[in-house]
Amino acid sequence: MKNSKAFTLIELIFVIIVLGILSAIALPKFTSTGTQARIASGKADVMAIRSAIISERQERLIRGEKNYITASNLDNGGLFGGVLTYPKQNSNTSGNWYAATTGSGTYQYNIDGTNVQFDYNSSTGTFTCTSGSSTQAQKYCRQMIY
Repeated sequence: MKNSKAFTLIELIFVIIVLGILSAIALPKFTSTGTQARIASGKADVMAIRSAIISERQERLIRGEKNYITASNLDNGGLFGGVLTYPKQNSNTSGNWYAATTGSGTYQYNIDGTNVQFDYNSSTGTFTCTSGSSTQAQKYCRQMIY
C-alpha cells in the first residue's frame, strides 16, 4: 500500500455535506439580521423625533408660545427638518421614512416592503405608531415603540 498525501473522494464528499449543513443552519440567521437592523434604526429615529418634539416644545414655552409644533412645521426643510438637525430622506424604500403629503402629520417607515405608519398629533405633541391592519406592520410597530 502506497502512502498517499491526498484526500479520498469520500472524505471530500463528507466535508462538502458538513459545510452544506452548517450553511443551511447559519444563512437564515444572517438574513434576519438586516431586518433587525432596520427595526433598530427606525426605533432610534422614533426616539430622536419624540425627543426633538419635546425639545421644540420647551423652546416654545420659553418664548411664551403654548402650542406644539404644527405638522407642516415638523417637515420644514425636509422630512422632520423642523426638529431634527439632519432631516431624513423622503423615500419609500426599505429602511427609510416616507411622507406622501408633506406636512400632513402621517408618516411611514418601510421595513422590507412593509410600511409602518406613524401619526403626529399637533394638539398633543404625540408621535405614535398606527400600524393599520397588516399583521406584519403591527409586529414591527410593537418592536419599534417598546
